[in-house]
Amino acid sequence: MDDSVRFATDNTSEEIDLDKLEVVNKDLSKKEKWIMNFKRRKWALLFIIPTLIYIIIFCYVPMYGIVIAFQDFIPGDSIFGTEAVWVGLDNFKLFFSISNFMDIFFNTFTLCLFGFLVGFPLPIIVALLLNSLRSKKMKKAIQTIFYAPHFISLVVLVGMLFIFFGSNGLINHLIQALGGKTYPFFLKKEAFQPLFIFSGNWQDFGWSAIIYLAALAGVDPALHEAAKIDGASRFKRIFSVDLPAILPTISMLLILSIGNLMSCGYEKVLLMQTDGNIEKSQILSTYVYNMGLIGGNYSLSTAAGLFNSVINIVLLVIANYTSKRFSENSMWWLYGTNDDRTRIKT
Repeated sequence: MDDSVRFATDNTSEEIDLDKLEVVNKDLSKKEKWIMNFKRRKWALLFIIPTLIYIIIFCYVPMYGIVIAFQDFIPGDSIFGTEAVWVGLDNFKLFFSISNFMDIFFNTFTLCLFGFLVGFPLPIIVALLLNSLRSKKMKKAIQTIFYAPHFISLVVLVGMLFIFFGSNGLINHLIQALGGKTYPFFLKKEAFQPLFIFSGNWQDFGWSAIIYLAALAGVDPALHEAAKIDGASRFKRIFSVDLPAILPTISMLLILSIGNLMSCGYEKVLLMQTDGNIEKSQILSTYVYNMGLIGGNYSLSTAAGLFNSVINIVLLVIANYTSKRFSENSMWWLYGTNDDRTRIKT
């Protein structure tokens, strides 16, 4: 190996003797580490600034409103004024004491959990299969077909579900034609979760596979050639070459997915909700919507939403810690590892 490494710039090049590189483990403070990383990546970080400003203005600034979860808030009151009525944890106690709290929590948990168990591995499988296709034209055609449902709005999607699975829908007409008895899918509580999960994954699995396909595009072809020489079949190369190459990406998206495990969204649920399936379709997000926007009880609805967010944060921290512990991949880490504390001395 050469004893020197050359760093090239636009007009000059500088040769640095590798013997002058020294690892400093104790001297580098957190502030120095941050400054060093900023200087090294300053141009890339500049592209993040617009997104960072957007997140701060529209995501972090409005967070001060969560304090109304600890108040008896009425629209028009000042949140931090002297007339604000602070009630402590009373709103949370009221929320936990409602008669159907456990049903709402269980519905949310099962709906999101089953959706995650089906929806997370599906894009990975699709990406691996698409990547194994030899015909580029066939690959692009199938990708387009898989991507298309993502651009269908939720209203149109639920309308399609009514056309196919409604009382007078296509599926029931086929059942009647075959001599069977019609089944009211939208009036049966048992059918709500399968319909919700099936339609959601059908709409998004192709779009979610894009990031895995991008990761697979970076796999070195020499690895496949070496595996071929060793006699590995195409199926074996998926597990020995492709899958290990995208494991870091899978770890990151797994952490993010677990962090949103209890966030189903209320729009599609409300569109699919009927008197017949409300026992299974009433979840935390729809409860927040009904209590806040419909019922006007903003304090109670904020407490319910904050409870949901806290659960997501706890799950995110647990998932990140577990991933860091077993796979060395995580969304954030603590400064102070020996590998990170390096400094070039000349």
